[in-house]
Amino acid sequence: MSTFYRFPGGLRKALTLSYDDGVEQDIRLMEILDKHGIRCTFNLNSGCWAPEGVVYAPGTIHRRMPKSQVEKVYANPNHEVAAHCLTHASLTELSPAEVAWEVLEDRRNLEVMFGGLIRGLAYPFGTFSDRVVDALKATGAAYARTVVSTNDFSIPNDWLRLHPTCHHNAPNLMQLCDRFLADTVPFGSKLFYLWGHSYEFEADDNWQVIEDFCEKMSGRDDIWYATNIQIVDYVNACRAIITSADGKTLHNPTCIDVWADINGKRVVIHAGETVKL
Repeated sequence: MSTFYRFPGGLRKALTLSYDDGVEQDIRLMEILDKHGIRCTFNLNSGCWAPEGVVYAPGTIHRRMPKSQVEKVYANPNHEVAAHCLTHASLTELSPAEVAWEVLEDRRNLEVMFGGLIRGLAYPFGTFSDRVVDALKATGAAYARTVVSTNDFSIPNDWLRLHPTCHHNAPNLMQLCDRFLADTVPFGSKLFYLWGHSYEFEADDNWQVIEDFCEKMSGRDDIWYATNIQIVDYVNACRAIITSADGKTLHNPTCIDVWADINGKRVVIHAGETVKL
């Protein structure tokens, strides 16, 4: 009995993006993503909003938005808001209690602003350690993104050490795209995870990189375009499937429908359903 779990609709590939800091350039990035139907998670520091009415000096690249603008920009339902810690502190320099406060206070503020659950985060500066991860477990964080590039498309096993495929400035970005698109995925599923800061496109004068990336990766009928939390929840639902000893009975204890290829046949195991093969 061979069972391979697939993404919603039986798709074998998924794409997600993650961008940090809540800067003005996110507006242009979001427009590009929406034009191509690609979803992203935006990681925000609720203790670092710019002052209302801020006017930046000419040439300023890292331009955070004031709270009133943040509330409007990230209300876009196509994307996810996640935490980036209250003050963008390097968590490895803090005590476990301070780590928990940075995460929980940021989540609390963002939940008040956007009226939903904020369940994930990206590590400020990409810094993390075993002690930081242990502190995060106590906060109930569903995932935490690092800046460690894998240069592959494997499904993560540790959501609190969620390593992306690559940064958008990776010299092999388009080669990775080609490899991902060409992969026939005979077993398992594949995830392409891109991260960065949108102000970098302005600093490096290379907005064409994300335009080309989206043009190449969008409009595919074999890719699920999802936010970070959608992928985390779905993969966790797949991993929660209970299987009988002979592999012929499967029970889905979650509230999410799960797709699988079982002996070459597509099967949907609906939320709460038991399937006998």
